[in-house]
Amino acid sequence: MVIDKLKRLFRHALATRAHMHRLFPEQALDELETAVSRAESEHSAEIRFVIESELDLHSILAGKSARDRAREVFGRFGVWDTEANNGVLIYLLIADRRVEIVADRGFRDLVTHEEWQGVCRAMEVRFRAGQFKEGALAGIAAAGVLAARHFPPAGARNELPDRPILL
Repeated sequence: MVIDKLKRLFRHALATRAHMHRLFPEQALDELETAVSRAESEHSAEIRFVIESELDLHSILAGKSARDRAREVFGRFGVWDTEANNGVLIYLLIADRRVEIVADRGFRDLVTHEEWQGVCRAMEVRFRAGQFKEGALAGIAAAGVLAARHFPPAGARNELPDRPILL
């Protein structure tokens, strides 16, 4: 347990913002923004993509998971604050090499946890292969397909920004 915490602490110390910017340069962020816009044209849900390089020391020592942090980010950026309660957060924590999806209550009983996890794991496979932009694009598209099944685009307005957030 202590060894695992030390390994995680080391990974987070090495995962710098500069590293995150190398994995997701401006051009890649532009492409991700376009992908979110394109996906949202097929449904009325809202997709937010957030990339975080590392957690702070306190969070690591407290054992905060990527899932815990994704829930915090979901609230912080108002992904829950859509008219139809159909916001979706795709959260990437680079240091832990983890993707988490948090979907608002409008998705409850419509999209299963396993379906969201399938999107996350498929992205992580691409990331392990060094295909960060491609993995992110695939995740956005897959989340869009799941959203389109249940939230038609009729009369949809863009309630949340499409630009990925780097933390």
